[in-house]
Amino acid sequence: MYEPNVVGDWREYDEHAGLRVRVHGLEAAEPPRGRDDAAEGMTYFRLRVTVENRGERHLGIHLEDGQIDVRIGPEGESAFIDWRNTQFIEGFDVYPLRRATAVLFAAGSEAALSLIDVQIQLRVDEEWTDRRLWTGGLGLREGSVAPAGAAGREGLAGQVSNFLRDQAEEGTA
Repeated sequence: MYEPNVVGDWREYDEHAGLRVRVHGLEAAEPPRGRDDAAEGMTYFRLRVTVENRGERHLGIHLEDGQIDVRIGPEGESAFIDWRNTQFIEGFDVYPLRRATAVLFAAGSEAALSLIDVQIQLRVDEEWTDRRLWTGGLGLREGSVAPAGAAGREGLAGQVSNFLRDQAEEGTA
């Protein structure tokens, strides 16, 4: 069973040797170019998506709108993504031992921001990678959530993993 990553975890891609990605830096933050009028009454947050090349050749990376999906709260409602303030990775060659980082600004109801899911689908050298999921929330420190499979599954990642496992088991009967 596939388990989500915790915000701050690195995820390696088997199909592209040496390529790894992580969602990190999840925190409440105001956008640099001002708030979007459509986010009236919402709480803004920022997250970073870093792509690192530990391989032996350069890779052309694309991480643009439509390749990032942010869901908030227990119902998985779509967060408002402020495209005007977001900095994407658009057609950048990431050379060996180098990184590129996208900075995303989003907003949502403050009550729903304790659970944030971020789904990423990179395009590498014109090929799409599999979608990967990271989970976290505002008010949680990176690394403070028990990793999947660890003792003490009461953490956010453990709760998500248990829920997904239960759902998969129901469908396999």
